[in-house]
Amino acid sequence: MIETVAIFRLLGEEVRLRLLRVLASERLNVTELTAVLGLAQSGVSRHLGLLKDAGLVDEEPAGGFTYYRLSPVLTSGPLSGLWAHIDSHASGITRSPLAREDEARLHEVLRVRRENFDPHASDAGRLVPGRSWAAWARALGHLLPPVEVADLACGEGHLTLEAARWARRVIAIDRDPEVLRGGRALARKRGIKNVTWKRGDIEHLPIDTASVDVALLSQALHQAARPARAVSEAVRILRPGGRLLVLELRPHDQTWVKKRLGDRWLGFADDAMARMLRVAGLVEVRVELGARGAGGPFAVTISSGRTRELPRRGQRARTTHRQPFGSQVR
Repeated sequence: MIETVAIFRLLGEEVRLRLLRVLASERLNVTELTAVLGLAQSGVSRHLGLLKDAGLVDEEPAGGFTYYRLSPVLTSGPLSGLWAHIDSHASGITRSPLAREDEARLHEVLRVRRENFDPHASDAGRLVPGRSWAAWARALGHLLPPVEVADLACGEGHLTLEAARWARRVIAIDRDPEVLRGGRALARKRGIKNVTWKRGDIEHLPIDTASVDVALLSQALHQAARPARAVSEAVRILRPGGRLLVLELRPHDQTWVKKRLGDRWLGFADDAMARMLRVAGLVEVRVELGARGAGGPFAVTISSGRTRELPRRGQRARTTHRQPFGSQVR
């Protein structure tokens, strides 16, 4: 009787039910569970400890991490009937906003795991020693000329430092002084000296007009108050023939990102993204799918465009009719 009451008390807590539901589909470590549930790591660890003590969750050490999974006690043991009863209500639970958020974040966690070639992922049988997306990105950098790059809304500077491997110089812009300090520290640690770090907003860039060859906007526009203004600013700093490269989310329905991540926009349709680039004055505009997680709510597009070249001496400039700075993307 006492054990039964204790188990029902455990299952009467929403967070623990969310934990069990997530672990029913995938084994995860504490860091991954923290990202999925959106809770402090200390709280996740405490709930996991209670579930483990009750025999409802098992832990497995693997690859330097401790992974957690649903215990056979729930799936096929003496409490399987109770779990089947909980599972029978899964259709209603799945429709709740909180459960949908958990599921969306779980997809993202698993996508990151796959892209990092986790040895415990589903393709472990095809493990290739040394396989790395980072190595491929750096290899492609060998094909690029030594240009000047601006990384706009650079965040912690990971993309900045990758670009610095092949660029002549990189200007890294972000409005958060704390992340800029982190980027500088990481650059010092890696011995990278060709990066200039500046505090600024992507809608009012502290960069001279026509002073860089490439401008990067990676996952930045969905947090901008005026995305079209940010694109226009990125185009302003490009030299003639310079290129803008944008990585952005396609439209999605995950409203939780507004409160948790500060997003202002739930992605951009391909035609809206292409229109923004053309209105800003770019030519040779391309928008294509960059990545989509299987079954996940997020897809990333890659968009690019080029500024017009200056007419050569003796060559008559063609008259162009450029649409004025337009309305905001809806």
